[in-house]
Amino acid sequence: MAEYTLYCFAQSGNAYKPALYLNLVGADWAPRFVDFFNGEGRTPEFLAINEMGEVPVLEHGPVRLTQSGVMLDYLVEQFGQFGWRDETERREILRWILFDNHKFTANIATWRFLLNFAPKAMAPEVLEFLKGRARAGVKTLAQHLEGRAFVVGDRPTIADLSLCGYVFYENEYPIDWAKDFPPIHAWAERIKALPGWKHPYELMPGYPLKKG
Repeated sequence: MAEYTLYCFAQSGNAYKPALYLNLVGADWAPRFVDFFNGEGRTPEFLAINEMGEVPVLEHGPVRLTQSGVMLDYLVEQFGQFGWRDETERREILRWILFDNHKFTANIATWRFLLNFAPKAMAPEVLEFLKGRARAGVKTLAQHLEGRAFVVGDRPTIADLSLCGYVFYENEYPIDWAKDFPPIHAWAERIKALPGWKHPYELMPGYPLKKG
């Protein structure tokens, strides 16, 4: 049995964040597929694991964690990689993880879901609103990455691993990273070059999506 178990599915960029960390550090981990699109997250059995009904969930011995940012913080404590050098860096990493959850991932993920996975077509004005919100967050990150290799400091940290969660699903929403936001494209290429990097559809189970 693997030391770490990650409840996940391939289409979840939030699950990809800890999955990528575990893979980059060579952890002994295994994915546990959650059939999210067919309602497993709403079952009493899954709600007993995570009352929020969300993926990911990380289990490590008696420790069970939810929320990707919490998992990344915990994994830094376990492996000592992709972390901070001092408390100033730790706060800066936290600042960007909170930005990711509130402004970056939140809007890209919702926009992508409605474009690709929603059971019925969404009103065009809703999609246009989310597109604007998503691009505003993207613009902030692109401006921050001008002249920088990574988000915090001179090396990849969990801030990068959090922010990249939905960047590699680029064919599922109309943003051309290379053309529209070159600093993000260059940054994503640096992350892809890390030993152990895999695309989310290779790293986690559930692709291609199968309907119940």
